[in-house]
Amino acid sequence: MRQRLRRIMGHACKAGVALALAGGLPLAAPQAMAQQEQIPVADAHGNWRYYPSPKRAPANAPNVLLVMTDDVGFGASSTFGGLSPTPNLDAVAANGLKYTQFHTTAMCSSTRASLLTGRNHHTVGNGSISNVSVDAPGYTSVIPATAATMGRILQDNGYVTSWYGKNHNTPDWETGPNGPYARWPNGMGFDYFYGFNGAGVDQVNPTLIENRNSIRRDPRDENYWFDKDMTNHALEWLSSTHGQQSDKPFFMYLATGAMHGPQQAPKEWVDKFKGQFDMGWDEARRLIFARQKAIGVIPANAKLAPPLRDVPAWSTLSADQKRLYARMMEIAAAQLAYFDFQFGRILDRLRETGQLDNTMIVFIQGDNGGALHNMDGSINAYSAFAGIHETAENLVKQIDKLGTEDSFGNYPVGWAYATNTPYPWGKTVASHLGGTRNGMVISWPARIKDKGGMRTQFGHVIDIAPTIYEAIGIQPPAEVDGVQQLPLDGSSMAYTFDQPKAPGRHREQYFEMLGSRAYYKDGWMASTDVPWDPWGANKTNPNTLNWELYDLNKDPSQTENVAAKYPAKLAELKADFDGAAKRFNVYPLSSDFFTRISQKYRPAGLTGGTSHVFYPGDTRYPAVTFPELSADWTTVASIATRGGKDSGPILVQGSRFAGYGLALDQGVPVFTYDPSGREQERRVLRAAEALGPGNHEITVRISPLDKGQQIALLVDGRQAAAAPIPRVIKIVTGDAIIGRPAIDDRKGPRLCDCEVRSVRIDSK
Repeated sequence: MRQRLRRIMGHACKAGVALALAGGLPLAAPQAMAQQEQIPVADAHGNWRYYPSPKRAPANAPNVLLVMTDDVGFGASSTFGGLSPTPNLDAVAANGLKYTQFHTTAMCSSTRASLLTGRNHHTVGNGSISNVSVDAPGYTSVIPATAATMGRILQDNGYVTSWYGKNHNTPDWETGPNGPYARWPNGMGFDYFYGFNGAGVDQVNPTLIENRNSIRRDPRDENYWFDKDMTNHALEWLSSTHGQQSDKPFFMYLATGAMHGPQQAPKEWVDKFKGQFDMGWDEARRLIFARQKAIGVIPANAKLAPPLRDVPAWSTLSADQKRLYARMMEIAAAQLAYFDFQFGRILDRLRETGQLDNTMIVFIQGDNGGALHNMDGSINAYSAFAGIHETAENLVKQIDKLGTEDSFGNYPVGWAYATNTPYPWGKTVASHLGGTRNGMVISWPARIKDKGGMRTQFGHVIDIAPTIYEAIGIQPPAEVDGVQQLPLDGSSMAYTFDQPKAPGRHREQYFEMLGSRAYYKDGWMASTDVPWDPWGANKTNPNTLNWELYDLNKDPSQTENVAAKYPAKLAELKADFDGAAKRFNVYPLSSDFFTRISQKYRPAGLTGGTSHVFYPGDTRYPAVTFPELSADWTTVASIATRGGKDSGPILVQGSRFAGYGLALDQGVPVFTYDPSGREQERRVLRAAEALGPGNHEITVRISPLDKGQQIALLVDGRQAAAAPIPRVIKIVTGDAIIGRPAIDDRKGPRLCDCEVRSVRIDSK
């Protein structure tokens, strides 16, 4: 017993010494120790002598939640009179301010670059979307180091930062698995990123990126939807930051893909809208217009823009067309409503944690107007790159696939222009308000007292960064990382919080997208006309476009051209545009979107010659960073089989909507070329017999014929199958991967039973 007691006391003494050394108990020190300097601790403000001082936000700085939807017209959501219910945004607007004269740039990369930097889109190299960048100062798609983003500025001012959803601001050629990463979200000031790189994403089978790493969603989850997954990650991040760093404010950028194609939504959400759009787009426009006037988001003197040319009157459509088109709008409405529900989950969490009151919410409903992509709508947007027009007659046969993971399409132009009510035109048209006017809501309960107020001052996406900086109480630095910063082009809108009738401070603004252009000044707007169809190729010379003039004070929906009545005012605004264009790198003008898609106009994402060797793994390669199909293309896969029944993927690129793949099926080599998702263009080359155990080389070769090309499958040097094709249709999107299935293949083997040793691709 005594021995046991001694042991216990001994352990206790040792523990006491350890605790004392840790600062928990006083410890009698020898005389020599007493003469030494005490171990330093942080001062009352948390500063150390040698440790880096923590970055601190100003006292009581608000959290910032910045939300941007995609391809949502001004008249789409219920908040701005639309037929798609957005109750959570409605509630935020009722607790804050609704901005009815807010503007974007008419295209996504451009709007988002301006949003993140507070500068005009040409100033930061994003004159158009990154996929059609060219070698001119305003169009490189490279946000320069002279324009640090909001993420970086807030990060340097004590904020924890995160970004969810769409990133369309990394140059194409830098999106590969090896970066460089300076212009990925983590490199632009965001501590955490969870989303996708590119214009749009499959909502069921997304090409996910977490920080720098490509990941797969859980293939076993039969109820997966990206917006739900994105929100789950956002909630987890909010929990971790609030738990670990509750003294630091957060900046969250939530950039959903809704309502950008592919328009997809859970069936139970789509079913909620069954029959609600049977009235058609003509009646929908009238309903939306009446609602907008009733709730005051458009002035009493506003007129409804005339019907968009070439859009058929709903009454002239067949019963099948009406059924098809109504279903497409049900899906689009469900997609927007489903995201609003996810947004509501974030509001609930902020309310539960007591953070909502001091959270500044900036919600921009759309990065441009509704998308005028296809007159009949589509089930596979990639088929257009193969020169295929999907007719309503063919689409109605596939109506049950619409909105599911077996579709990758968009609603027809008729619904897009209805959601842009009351304005004419839509996405890509920078000259008219339908392309550039989007609804915005700002809520900050601790600061904004005019609950449910309306604001009509002119605003632009470049104004958001300075507004947030002023709200926080910080000044953007003159230098970041030793680089002199460009001045902000926008101006703060914080003055509107308390002054509903104050004159607008953003008095002038230029607009330009793919040659379509306008200039706003004190209520006047000079606009170029629209002689091309946004749903087709634009081959017009932008320098020959005619100019129109609108007095928005008397004609707020831009319906009456008064150029002949006020020629001097038109000349003034045209000169103003020219001056702004020279100042902000708008020239040279170019309208040919499809020509500019060619990769030859940008730095290569794939370097090192014409021959490349890849090895199996989970690494995904975006299309621009992988050898593209050509009329002279060869791939050689070196594999080892164990027996005659091996199955699984060897090489895939793309998805079920556009792609190709080499695989083993019960030991038989199979190559599938599927550039459009349609049986008509699909070619399946299958060897006659299974491979025996051992080492093998499987070759796929595209080579010219007298007319067109031939695809041949060779096994160990002997031709096993061949098929002619009229031309090579390049796979311009989707990821490639070696030894793993396509991103949307959840049913097949995750790995090949064989050993995939290497895949060499020669492309000239």
